[in-house]
Amino acid sequence: QNSLSSSKATGNLTTTAIMSFGGQTPTIIVLKEGTDTSQGKGQIVSNINACLAVQATIKSTLGPYGGDLLMVDENGKQTITNDGATVMKLLDIVHPAARILVDIARSQDAEVGDGTTSVVVLAGEILKEVKDHVEQGVSSQIIIKGLRRASQLAVNKIKEIAISTNEGNRRDTLKKLAATAMTSKLIKQNTEFF
Repeated sequence: QNSLSSSKATGNLTTTAIMSFGGQTPTIIVLKEGTDTSQGKGQIVSNINACLAVQATIKSTLGPYGGDLLMVDENGKQTITNDGATVMKLLDIVHPAARILVDIARSQDAEVGDGTTSVVVLAGEILKEVKDHVEQGVSSQIIIKGLRRASQLAVNKIKEIAISTNEGNRRDTLKKLAATAMTSKLIKQNTEFF
């Protein structure tokens, strides 16, 4: 199984030709220049670090005392916000693993309309824990099994502490829930109209 490997950079594309002389046809892979082709533990850690960079950006906006971020797009348009959904929309993220956090935030915003920052921060904290185990050489199957178990424990705990409401005070409860969700939004000063 003889093989030959070569690389050639043209413009912003790098062509990597991997040729095998074992009777197989040559394989040519075209990648953008600067593409990371590492594999294994190093690649997993790199992906986690990209996600943690996104989390670090949005984490400072979390909670009632969260700060505002000044976002400037490529055209120089400035936006000041502490809304997680807005921040995630304005971030120009190209890293494939970090884009997953954008998708999580979009799903949360579409489904619930709130909690985008919390979802991204929670995902980042889970990834921090996973990163430690990956760096220690723990098998990915064991990590996944542990995450599934933790997820089930969390769901069970939520069910355990859930409070049921009767029809008599349902409207009051819903108003309180809506008011809580609106405290971090720009409409906070007009909550009585909603």
